[in-house]
Order: sequence, then C-alpha cells, then structure tokens
Amino acid sequence: MSKGITFADVGEQVEQYLLIKNVTKGTTNTGKPFLTLILQDKSGEIEAKLWDASEEDEASFLQQTIVKILGDIHSYRGKNQLKIRKIRTTTDQDHVSIADFLETAPLQQDEMISKITQYIFEMKNPNIQRITRHLLKKHQQSFLEFPAATKNHHEFVSGLAFHVVSMLDLAKSLSALYPSLDTDLLYAGIILHDLGKTTELSGAISPSYTTTGQLLGHITIMVNEIGQAAEELGIEGEEVTVLQHMVLSHHGKAEWGSPKPPMIREAELLHYIDNIDAKMNMLDRALERTKPGEFTERIFPLENRSFYKPAFIK
Repeated sequence: MSKGITFADVGEQVEQYLLIKNVTKGTTNTGKPFLTLILQDKSGEIEAKLWDASEEDEASFLQQTIVKILGDIHSYRGKNQLKIRKIRTTTDQDHVSIADFLETAPLQQDEMISKITQYIFEMKNPNIQRITRHLLKKHQQSFLEFPAATKNHHEFVSGLAFHVVSMLDLAKSLSALYPSLDTDLLYAGIILHDLGKTTELSGAISPSYTTTGQLLGHITIMVNEIGQAAEELGIEGEEVTVLQHMVLSHHGKAEWGSPKPPMIREAELLHYIDNIDAKMNMLDRALERTKPGEFTERIFPLENRSFYKPAFIK
C-alpha cells in the first residue's frame, strides 16, 4: 500500500512494512500479556495491539525494528488502530531500511539553516546576535536533525528546525504590523526557545527523554546554556537576563511548564507564535488524512476535539 498507513480507511486490510517507533508491554484483565506497538511510515503513525505476546515476541519486536504486518484497520475511541493478523521481523532479503519509514520536514536542512542564519545576520544588537549564533553553532547538527517533540507536533526528522523556521517567518509578518517590536529579541527567543531539546531528547529517530531531559527539561537546560554562553563570550548586561526570560516563559503558564509567565512584550508574542505554529501543524497533519466532508480523529492537545473538513476544501 503506497499511500501510507495513516491514509488507510477503517475496514481496509493492509499488508506492508512498518517501523516500530515505540513498544510497551501490558497485561489483560485475565493476566495475558500483550504488546502495544506504535508503528510508523513516512505518512505518520498508528497504534497496534499484539495480543497473547510471547517472550519471543517481546525479544523480537523492539523499538526501531522494521516489521512486515498483515492486519485490519478499525476505529477505537475515535482513532484508527491496526489489528494484527500476522507480524514478522525483516531480513536483508526484504531490502528495506529505517530511512524508508521516517517522516521528514518538507524543507531541506541546508535551506532551513540558510534561512535561520539570515535572520541572525539581520540582528543589530551584538550581544543578542553573538549569544544566538554561538548556541546555534554549538548544537547545529542535532538542531537540524531532531524533532520538535516526541508526539503531538513536528514529531518528525528535522521537525525542530522546521518549527523554528515557520515561527521566524510568522514573527517577521507580525513585526511588520507591529513595528515597535524588538525583532532581535523576538527572533533570538524563537531560535533558542526549544534548542534545549537537543539535550532533552535522545535523537532524531524514535526519540525518548534523556536522564538530563527528565530531570531538568529543555527550558532549564537552555536558560543555563545562555548564561554559560554569555560568560564564555564575555557578555554582561540586561540582554542575557531578558533572553533567559524569553526561554523561561515561552510555555505561557506554570501549568503548561513555564517557571515564569511572559513579562516582556516579545515574550508574550513568542508564546503565541509557538502555540499557533504547533497547533497549525497538528491540524494540517490531521486534516491531510481526512476526507472532505468528514471529521478528523480526536486531537488530544486541542482539548480532544475533532475538526471538520468542509466538503468544498479539497
């Protein structure tokens, strides 16, 4: 099936290769073991259950393993799920590789870093520019490869860089409407706000949270790194504290993970831009696999709502 697993319809039988993104073990009410597999291809991911899982199954079906599956698509609690009939691991004779199953950003890495570099070049404040350039250079390779999250938005290879590029372009449009904004501060905040995820997450493929990521989180990580960068570069002054505040406050509220709420105009706007781009990415991807005249699956980060795709929108 070439159209991708997320485009499969309920009632459809599928037989294809998929990559195990994540696997967890569970036990039924009757004490029988089962595996919950999150499977993916370039179109996205789908959950599958492997009932009556044996110890051999647990040893074989591991994260980042490519499998061939025969199964049926059905709906469970408003989301498509794959019911497995047959499953096996692959061999060299199957001629497949992990790269065949990874969703990637729609822009090439060199195009994204070129755009971001241009935004840094346009900065007029030397302290903000130097700190931003220093930290981006330090984490550049991981920044260009990592997803922006493990789930919900931009959870694909190079998703972090694509998220930042999209936010920068949105910020540029908004700054034309509100010329009193300090674009140096706003652009720097956008570039740095999630850069700590290169330490918080384990990698570009099937990412999990590192020990440092679990104990500190990407916000604390980057606030510390801004301070360290300023010290290494011999930079003192209010810009350092304000940049740290941009990162500290970008989630908006304590219950959403921000140690401080935005208390600077550019920090307030950074929060909105981050929120807009994340939610539009969720909606774009959900609507892409929804037929006109139908509703999307429930989207948990959007209050578990389903969204309608008007029949006239193709």
